[in-house]
Amino acid sequence: MLFKDQYQFVFQHMKKNKLRVTMTVLAAMIGCAFLIVLASIGFGIQHTMKSEILNDEAITQIELWGDEKLSEEDVTYIEDIEHVNVVLNRADISGLVKTTLEDREGESNAAIVDMEAQKQLPSDLSEGRLPEKANEIVVGYHYAQNLLNEADLAKIADNSKEVDESEANYEESEVGYKGELLNTEVSLQLFDDNTQEYMEPATFTIVGILKEPSYDWYSDSKILFSDSLLDLFPELITYPTTKIYVDSIENVMPVLELLKAEDYQVYSQIEQLEELDMFFLIFKIGLIFIGTIAILIASIGIFNTMTMAVTERTREIGVLKAIGASPSLIQRLFLMESTFIGVLGTALAIIVSYAISFAANAILPYVVSFALSDADLSSYEITFSLIPWSLVVIAGGISLAVAILSGLRPARNATKIEVIQALRQEL
Repeated sequence: MLFKDQYQFVFQHMKKNKLRVTMTVLAAMIGCAFLIVLASIGFGIQHTMKSEILNDEAITQIELWGDEKLSEEDVTYIEDIEHVNVVLNRADISGLVKTTLEDREGESNAAIVDMEAQKQLPSDLSEGRLPEKANEIVVGYHYAQNLLNEADLAKIADNSKEVDESEANYEESEVGYKGELLNTEVSLQLFDDNTQEYMEPATFTIVGILKEPSYDWYSDSKILFSDSLLDLFPELITYPTTKIYVDSIENVMPVLELLKAEDYQVYSQIEQLEELDMFFLIFKIGLIFIGTIAILIASIGIFNTMTMAVTERTREIGVLKAIGASPSLIQRLFLMESTFIGVLGTALAIIVSYAISFAANAILPYVVSFALSDADLSSYEITFSLIPWSLVVIAGGISLAVAILSGLRPARNATKIEVIQALRQEL
């Protein structure tokens, strides 16, 4: 029997039992679609978290731990490592810095930065320039909002009452200094940890303003000084940190491993990314395992359908054997039928899964925003479901394998039917 004849033989029998075959195909489709959609949640969450980390500029940054500033020898050694672009020394100032501007006051965190190294990095200023003198500073994007007078404090108190009553948020930009900050002189008082009091005020000029932070929830009101500040206030207590900037993300791990081999205590977000990949690998395997159970349940339907097909076609099997059909041919005919059911179910499952994934990514941000009564999440790049080709291959392979295995035993039983017994039973 030619393959074309075999195909027509199988197709005619599937058409004759249209309803039963259709229901079996639907069962296979639901099982396979459940597997793909379930696993796609894991891929979607991983994609969202990785994108968040990779979009962060700090991804090519290595942080050096330690309470002491690097020696000149250490800085020279690290700078000479291939692919290291910049070694940036920074020191956080102990205590808050008090700002006075006209009738306004505000308190901010502050840090001393090696401005010569900072100049070698991409600019993070929205306007102005970096400090070149000891009495020049750069301030955060929200620094002006942090400078409050009596009227602002009263307005904040009123707004707080309204928020408590109506559970609504208010715009923080309504308060604070509204004038031009760039090239404005402000009076600053540094905190003295020894006396636990503010030092005498000194006048500084704002020469630069940092860009708006990437995160809406983060308010940046810090003050950055050049390292010349220590010439004016040598008794100032600071906590040094060092950041090493590598030229590309691919070279972060080699530089990191080299520094660890030299006993430097270093950390990079790349390590976090690797831990994240490992976690999601286990997570996705767990989801695929759960989804496979649904396919195994669907395989019961295929097994029943094929068993009934063998029972109903006992006479036909006897006739085929009587005219010389081999057992392998009979087995192949029934395996083809179970395979067609698996192929149809898998193809429909892939189409349905992509449709569900698309709908989930389009609708869920609005549903979650409504449920949480929060801001519109549709503006965020959140992927709730992602179906890569590898997931389609894995799910399709599992579905087809289970469909073929489900039809294997009924197909073998069909080969064991005796010709005379089959014809006599039908008569």
